[in-house]
Amino acid sequence: MKEEKVHKIVRDGYSKIAKQQPNCGCGCGCATNVSQQVGYTKTELDAVPEGADLNLGCGNPTALASLREGETVIDLGAGGGLDCFLAAKKVGEKGRVIGVDMTPEMLDRARTNLQKSKYKNVEFRLGEIENLPVADNTADVVISNCVINLSPNKQRVFEEAFRVLKPKGRMVISDMVLLREIPKGIQENVAAYIGCISGAEKKSRYLKHIKQAGFTDITVIEETAMPVEALVTEETTAQILKELKMTREKAVELLGAAVSLKLSAVKP
Repeated sequence: MKEEKVHKIVRDGYSKIAKQQPNCGCGCGCATNVSQQVGYTKTELDAVPEGADLNLGCGNPTALASLREGETVIDLGAGGGLDCFLAAKKVGEKGRVIGVDMTPEMLDRARTNLQKSKYKNVEFRLGEIENLPVADNTADVVISNCVINLSPNKQRVFEEAFRVLKPKGRMVISDMVLLREIPKGIQENVAAYIGCISGAEKKSRYLKHIKQAGFTDITVIEETAMPVEALVTEETTAQILKELKMTREKAVELLGAAVSLKLSAVKP
């Protein structure tokens, strides 16, 4: 799909998600406890404003980033602001957190959540992660949670992350990647794209993008399977079965090609 079409699909899909009630799920069929399943503690989730947790993640990058007081953090694809608020607590009043999202409705939700919070060190900016509205050498840390797979130009995303990081800055992300190719029918399924399946790339290609962007010390922290029900709804599964004329067991097997990858990398 062309970049413009992908961006429209993602904006439309996440615009609908942003308008849902707090904790009603990601529109991909996930249950309300998915955030805990992928690594957030109940204490963390209870500490953020209601409506910040949309069950959109596939990991907890703030728990892996070893954030320090006074650091500047940029979150690629901030959503309702969950990771931004958790990061804000860790970097303290002298630190700074910038959340970037390209969906106006999601940005509105994040800013509303910010108004309900106590944090003065967080801001949300409208922008695409392929063209970050952030100056060069701004961040100590770039984080992202299950968002880069939605981009049609992942190489550009990592180049932008590299650009906005300070020298010796680090990138810590959780994202969906493929262990093997999936059928074209699933690749072109809009619901599966919103569910973080269709846009995912092969793990080897994904890591190559990061290296080509200039990062070093690329470390895979963890690689885990995601429950299929956390990625796509029964309705989406039924649609895939109908379009590809396959059994449910085969569809689940194919969707199982996508895994959650947690990794870190450093800008020299």
